[in-house]
Amino acid sequence: MTSNTKRGAAAGMMAMALAAALPQQAQAQGMSEPYRWEVAIYGWFPAIGGSTAFPATGTGPSIDVSAQDVLDALKMAFMGQIEVRQGKWGLWSDLVYANFGASKQRSGISVGNLPVTVDANLVLDIKSTIWSLAGVYNIESTERSTADLVFGTRLLDMQQTLGWSLSTDIPQLPGRNGSASADITNWDAIIGVKGRYFLGDERKWFVPYYADIGTGQSQFTWQVYAGVGYKFDWGSVFAAWRYLDYDFKSGSAIQSLSMNGAAIGVAFQF
Repeated sequence: MTSNTKRGAAAGMMAMALAAALPQQAQAQGMSEPYRWEVAIYGWFPAIGGSTAFPATGTGPSIDVSAQDVLDALKMAFMGQIEVRQGKWGLWSDLVYANFGASKQRSGISVGNLPVTVDANLVLDIKSTIWSLAGVYNIESTERSTADLVFGTRLLDMQQTLGWSLSTDIPQLPGRNGSASADITNWDAIIGVKGRYFLGDERKWFVPYYADIGTGQSQFTWQVYAGVGYKFDWGSVFAAWRYLDYDFKSGSAIQSLSMNGAAIGVAFQF
């Protein structure tokens, strides 16, 4: 069993143990409060930055994709959160899945001093899953604000595929086609804080916030989130800015990654 597999298995076991331990802890403390649920669906539209090596060894190109490019190239996406609480303890999960691709064409590329020009077509496809699973413990709860300690694990699973097609204006020379891929699957332990600060006398408007740091199979990862929301009897609507950053260990095919952009969504409470 490889070290990556061992770490992934350990992270999965930790998450399952956490899920089993929270209800037992709540019961041990004699909590009589009912379970409270919150389910959120949202859209996140980040600019993506980073560097990737194609193939996995050596120095590769940098990736810099704007939020508009993500929207134009988006094939499929799902983003959601779920949280369950009883008393001070709870379990929280956040899932982001996105699949998008983009192409770039360039014609008339010269090859040195030779009377040859090349037409190039490049296609980049990125599939990513970011899943966080964590326990939460309430450390502050007043009419004006709430704050929770967050502790758990985050999975990043990403596949990047670069395809190319080259053709020349000389019939005797064949075209060149190929592809290369760079994949990564990392589990990291995370710890952080999240909460809300309510505004006004009616406390309908609020500022949601979240921050965490982590490490494990990644060298270092961190995330911050803040925005504004409005509370209804059934739940809330919110808009925020979210930044997620990864630094990977030496030799990783994907060398760095950042995702930075606006998010908007709706949450239901019951």
